Amino acid sequence: MRIPAFVAALALSSLTPTALMAHVQLAASTPAADAAAKAPKVITLTFNVPVDQATAAASIIMTAMPGMANHGEMPIRNFTTNWSADGKTLTLTLKKPLPTGSYDVRWQAAGADGHGVSGTVAFTVS
Repeated sequence: MRIPAFVAALALSSLTPTALMAHVQLAASTPAADAAAKAPKVITLTFNVPVDQATAAASIIMTAMPGMANHGEMPIRNFTTNWSADGKTLTLTLKKPLPTGSYDVRWQAAGADGHGVSGTVAFTVS
């Protein structure tokens, strides 16, 4: 009796640990998406699974500034990065608090499954 290929594949996939199959997703951020913050000096991105730190990157981009009609995107470079011991939380620590304006935190990462994902967290500083 031959086992259909899809049944065999289903049986083999049930042997793979769930953690290896899970794609990286952003679980939380500080400031939260679409929130208003007061001059943050620390930004955190927390993921649902440990992240392969070699694949991870984050940038902070000022997208608008009050009183400047045609403000182009301006990268913020004065921050350092640090990972939590469990590899799920990336902390961006700024040398100075962010000034009033609108910001995007753009990130990319991959988990143990090797599948890369990216996203953006937008917030404002008042």
